[in-house]
Amino acid sequence: MSPNPTDKFNRPLHDLRISVIDRCNFRCTYCMPDDASKHYEFLEKTEWLSYDEIARLTKLFVQNGVSKVRLTGGEPLLRPNLHELVAKLRQIKGIEDLTLTTNGSLLAKHARELKDAGLHRLTVSLDTLDSRTFRLMNGHRGSVDEVLAGISEAKRAGFDDIKINVVVQKGVNDHSILDLVKYFKAKHTLRFIEYMDVGNCNHWESRYVVPSKQIVKTIHAIYPLEPLEAKYFGEVAECYRFTDGSGEVGFISSITQPFCGSCTRVRLSTDGKIFTCLFANNGTDLCASLRGGATDTQLNEIITRVWSNRVDRYSELRSSIPPQLHNSKVEMFQIGG
Repeated sequence: MSPNPTDKFNRPLHDLRISVIDRCNFRCTYCMPDDASKHYEFLEKTEWLSYDEIARLTKLFVQNGVSKVRLTGGEPLLRPNLHELVAKLRQIKGIEDLTLTTNGSLLAKHARELKDAGLHRLTVSLDTLDSRTFRLMNGHRGSVDEVLAGISEAKRAGFDDIKINVVVQKGVNDHSILDLVKYFKAKHTLRFIEYMDVGNCNHWESRYVVPSKQIVKTIHAIYPLEPLEAKYFGEVAECYRFTDGSGEVGFISSITQPFCGSCTRVRLSTDGKIFTCLFANNGTDLCASLRGGATDTQLNEIITRVWSNRVDRYSELRSSIPPQLHNSKVEMFQIGG
């Protein structure tokens, strides 16, 4: 088999997203709402892939073409001694970009050790600067000040590339768009994300989606923008620069402008399953083979086969997918964003 497989639509494998824990200290309404999470049975620690297991599998994904690795959750900083995993992954030749997505609440405590371990970049989720809206959206956990303190500490630790992710919901936090731009435009890159129908528990309705084109128009009216060319094949965000030279902003538009045709991402769940789409219904178990004594060659064959047979196009087909399949997707906190 080819060491760099492409799927059924000739899409290469470049990006690996690793969920290191399925738990979170927030209860964001678009990911892990409090009412739904009460009925979810979180994994036992023995079911988590160990750091050595993650590193072993990551090496095999790199052999299949992966060059970008992102650590996710749940909230990844709840996983004890995460910097130890970062250090292990930094030793793998072929990884050009090693990054982490966090809600930022624990970042002030861990930023320095993550940087020292070799983490390249950070993405922090922050949907509003308004304290009341923040707590409504995340289940009344944490505070805006904690997240901002984490971002500041990460900057002091030496992270020069920090992106801020904003999930926009109509009538919830769309009033915060310009406040966020004003605060971050000369500091860090914002990413505005259309509210997506990920998982089953966020009670998604299309009427809460604010199209990216509308967000661009809102920002451009106050802070003029000009579009940028994509930096690489598979870039998720459509990027713009502020014409005053103060920075960039990106827009992720899975609902209104699906980008399935250039998707190069695979996800590894906390318990070692491969998912080839954020909106997948099921995954392929690698952990059972790994702990059952499979060789690297055998594990590599599974990875190659899964990717080579991939046909996922959920966002492009969303409107034609039967309702029962909409309601059986894996939850985002199980496989990361």
